[in-house]
Amino acid sequence: MFEKLLFVILLTLVLNLPFGWLRETTEKFSKKWFLYIHLPIPFIIACRILLGISIKFAPILIATAVVGQLVGGMIRRRYYPGGLYE
Repeated sequence: MFEKLLFVILLTLVLNLPFGWLRETTEKFSKKWFLYIHLPIPFIIACRILLGISIKFAPILIATAVVGQLVGGMIRRRYYPGGLYE
């Protein structure tokens, strides 16, 4: 059980990194911004269900997704400091 949960947590983090990277360059509250935040969620839910991880771990997965989005955005700002909305 622990190995499956750890796998889903790592998958959630890694899956959200590129979406955080992309989200960083879009205008806040635009359609793309909304899409980049929410597109990984169905894949994470499907993986959680397929591996039999309980819904009680959803808050951990949501927090991990937020961290992945933020870290992806921070990487974008660090290595491409040209500004937003390029």
